[in-house]
Amino acid sequence: MSNRNSQANKAAARDRLRAERERQAKKDKIRKQVVVAVSVVAVLAVAGGVGYAVMEMNKPSHWDSVADEKNITAPKNTSGDDGTTVVIGKPAAKKTLEVYEDSRCPVCATFEQTVGETVRKDVEAGKYKIQYIGATFLDGDKSSNGTGSKNALSALGAALDVSSDAFLDYKAALYSAKFHPEETDDKLSKDEYLIEIANSVDALKGNAAFQKNVKDGTYDGWAMKMSKKFQDSGVTGTPTLKMDGKTITAEGQKNAPMTVPDYTTAIAKALKG
Repeated sequence: MSNRNSQANKAAARDRLRAERERQAKKDKIRKQVVVAVSVVAVLAVAGGVGYAVMEMNKPSHWDSVADEKNITAPKNTSGDDGTTVVIGKPAAKKTLEVYEDSRCPVCATFEQTVGETVRKDVEAGKYKIQYIGATFLDGDKSSNGTGSKNALSALGAALDVSSDAFLDYKAALYSAKFHPEETDDKLSKDEYLIEIANSVDALKGNAAFQKNVKDGTYDGWAMKMSKKFQDSGVTGTPTLKMDGKTITAEGQKNAPMTVPDYTTAIAKALKG
């Protein structure tokens, strides 16, 4: 082979090698661009997903939304701002017993099961009126988060819309040993369960209007206004009883009287005061 041919062959080989390298570099560049594009899309998708999740997390809950409503629907048999004054009893009764309760409160259930009938008889006899103030703070407790207190308070509003007696009967049923759940069991958040309880009350059994108001959340906004009234009252626990601005407690104790004898003694003292 001549030297000239050898040089030509080498040059041709170099050209082929250079062309191959250029093609490979072009392929690598295209592949890199595709990878970057896919990565950007993936990042944007993740960011969009995270952004949506954050947006959903920060979105006000139903209860937060209705709490801010200005024009709410209040039940019948109420008065005062936003219908949050609930007073039951004979107009001639001179004294009013304020009753602060949370529907999920187990101690409230015990109070109602032991003393509730006595309170009811006193009210019917005209010894005093009662003013009910509903709380929902147990829904926010870390050990028992939920919505049962709010939902039950709304259902109590639906019962109150029927009549004051229906309200008292339904409240007694809610706190009864048969229906009241454990504090950590959020059964009262379920409309079906609230309606089941109502079916044990004559005035509410099969009551289509009551059931519709429970399912539609007609008095959800009212419940939140009532809850705000409790928060503004300065009362820190339930059940709490007050008359003439003074807290009623069992003799020698700081808590509400939990037996009929203790209650009878405490209320007699309050009525004289």
